[in-house]
Amino acid sequence: MNVCRLVLAVAFVFSGFVKAVDPLGTQYKMGDYLAAMGLQGVAPDWLTLGAAVVLAGAEFTLGICLLFAIQRRMTSRVALALMVVMTLITVWVAVANPVEDCGCFGDALKLTNTQTLLKNVVLLACAIVVAWRPLQMMRLLSESTQWIAVNYTIIFVLAVSLWCLYALPIFDFRPYHVGADIRSGAQIPEGAPQPQFETVFVMKKDGQTREFTTDNYPDSTWEFVDSRTTQTSEGYVPEIHDFSIELKESGEDITQEVLESEGYTFLLIAPHLETADDSNFGNIDEVYSYAQDQDVPFYCLTASGDKAVGRWQDITGAEYPFCTTDETTLKTIIRSNPGLVLLKDGVVIRKWSHNLLPTSDELKGPLATNALGRLPKDSVAEKIVAVLLWFVLPLALLTLADRTWAWSKWVRRRKLGKLKIEN
Repeated sequence: MNVCRLVLAVAFVFSGFVKAVDPLGTQYKMGDYLAAMGLQGVAPDWLTLGAAVVLAGAEFTLGICLLFAIQRRMTSRVALALMVVMTLITVWVAVANPVEDCGCFGDALKLTNTQTLLKNVVLLACAIVVAWRPLQMMRLLSESTQWIAVNYTIIFVLAVSLWCLYALPIFDFRPYHVGADIRSGAQIPEGAPQPQFETVFVMKKDGQTREFTTDNYPDSTWEFVDSRTTQTSEGYVPEIHDFSIELKESGEDITQEVLESEGYTFLLIAPHLETADDSNFGNIDEVYSYAQDQDVPFYCLTASGDKAVGRWQDITGAEYPFCTTDETTLKTIIRSNPGLVLLKDGVVIRKWSHNLLPTSDELKGPLATNALGRLPKDSVAEKIVAVLLWFVLPLALLTLADRTWAWSKWVRRRKLGKLKIEN
């Protein structure tokens, strides 16, 4: 039972945390599900975003409650109910295949729909075992201390989600993360499997209709009726396969020009200019002026039409060139609308949310000698250590203090019992 409880706890904590660091990604996945059910546009963006934050917080908090055996009866029942719902959803996903990836673990871990179903069946079995004997869960905290762990967990996970919305995800699992080489990520290695196709020919002779392939194509006495081609094998798909940039004004494809250029390039990413935040357009203009002074190319990439571009220019006075790029690609590159990306030789050097754009004090001198023109010093290891210090360490100290206090109480009761017996 305790093994099942730990498996469930780890799954919920991991799933909730990767959703919390990328709430916009969770919102996009919810949009995919709504579109698959024919409900696209029914729920407003604020509602789906709020639901994404709540879902992440609920999963993470539930995992911590399972781990510390907090409110054992209620926690086990909630876990079982959630797993029943999730399993039913993944049965539909595995059968109907409405989305390619369920999004259970965000972009951190991709599973096929069949793998997701098998994973949820295992977790459902664990939830049944835990709900069957919840009081056998070994407590790590006494009942009088549990509220501290729950409240701190809720505050922590909500703070992570809100910060990642305001800035950018603290952990970036997407192919356009800082340090990613877009050029190499889009290349197909030599000797990689190629996509395979099969063509079926429908032929007719003497009133009889049959299907043939290229291997057994019949003689000229058969009359051609129809043909269809299907892909039998996808082949190798590069990590980055949908990155393209086309100038709106001329329609010219400048993808290779941007990626192959030696030096820096600023890309202002705005998937939808209609809903883009224009409160910091002054900072964007400062970056554009700096780019002009330093002879650094600056492009705005968007999936919006000419009308939205014109409106944006009227509001902000933008003079930089606008380009067309796939909407999904733009949402994958950066979780901000708009957001700013700095490339050097096709490598992602920096990313900024529209809330934290470079200031005029930072935009001084050539990028080659400026800190902005170098990869940031904060590493993944440092971010993991920060999470451990802000969340794991306080809970560990709380658990240690609680267990020490419980042990001291037990010692005092035992001594008191011995004194009574002696007297």
